[in-house]
Amino acid sequence: MNYWIGVASKDHVELGVAGGFCQLCHGKSAPLNRMKEGDWLIYYAPKQSLKTKEPCQEFIALGQILPGEAYPFEMAPGFIPDRKDIDFLKNIQSVPLQAVADFPLWQEYRSRLRFGHFQIPEELFNFITAGMKKEV
Repeated sequence: MNYWIGVASKDHVELGVAGGFCQLCHGKSAPLNRMKEGDWLIYYAPKQSLKTKEPCQEFIALGQILPGEAYPFEMAPGFIPDRKDIDFLKNIQSVPLQAVADFPLWQEYRSRLRFGHFQIPEELFNFITAGMKKEV
């Protein structure tokens, strides 16, 4: 099992959560194909919307990759990104980037946010997601 962070605007992540899919790196298939069934994905949203500069800077969604390959999906005429099915956890609360900024292991990985998708160690995954899971 592997652990990943994907980067997308909050409005785009919310579409994926509602539809049970993930898209990464403007619809490229390569990042999706690196993730296998059972892997975990944390979404980080740097902005509220792709079209604005309004910051979000929070980890906002958490899900586990479902069986199946990446598949094309026409979102608009001429825009056919690849998607992969994912089971997003419900009752997740967002975690501000600032909450993990001082965690030593995060220092090694934070510069990778600009790549849009990257693998992280289980220890970092557990640190970030501990704050996302609401107490029942």
